[in-house]
Amino acid sequence: MIRTLIVDDDFRVAGVHAGFVEDVPGFAVAGIAHTAAEARARVRELRPDLVLLDVYLPDEPGLTLLPELRTDTIVLSAATDARSIRAALRAGALNYLIKPFTTRQLAERLTSYSRYRQLFRDEESLSQDDVDRAFRTLHEQDRTLTPKGQSTATSRLVSDSLKAAARPLSAAEVAGELGMARATAQRYLTALAESGGVEMRLRYGATGRPEHEYSLPSDPR
Repeated sequence: MIRTLIVDDDFRVAGVHAGFVEDVPGFAVAGIAHTAAEARARVRELRPDLVLLDVYLPDEPGLTLLPELRTDTIVLSAATDARSIRAALRAGALNYLIKPFTTRQLAERLTSYSRYRQLFRDEESLSQDDVDRAFRTLHEQDRTLTPKGQSTATSRLVSDSLKAAARPLSAAEVAGELGMARATAQRYLTALAESGGVEMRLRYGATGRPEHEYSLPSDPR
């Protein structure tokens, strides 16, 4: 069992990610931390096999914490600038997954990591072919960026429309703003909600059935 520590300042998002991890065979959540200081303590206490690390933490950036962990780490963050991504990889991150992502995307990265880990057993001597195969395995599913039938660009447009709005939007309102079918907007919004990238709640009107409305988290990191 690969014991995983989740580090994210948002309690709700951390819980969502914990659920994602528990759904992947061979993985278990060893603990959750919400600050860099708590992450340090948890790593010393729990000695996890893998850390899922956010870049934005309240006491210090996750990227400054990363080199200290000395534990396999995958960064999960809304930071999309090249400097942050290069810094994460330079500091030792094995992979970098941009929020919002889906259960499937994280599961694919974790499954690849599990296979990579099996190829790097401490007692074995490796050839160059073994090393090459291990690194290919680690990133073999990185090209799967969105759920089947969905576009990364469209997902970003839907997310951006919520970011620009001054209030929560329904699927019909997102569809109207972007000029797409309501069913299409609903499909992308559902995927974003499953990933923890947007919040979903019920909107109650004066009459008729309530409808779902969507907004970015109050601190969308």
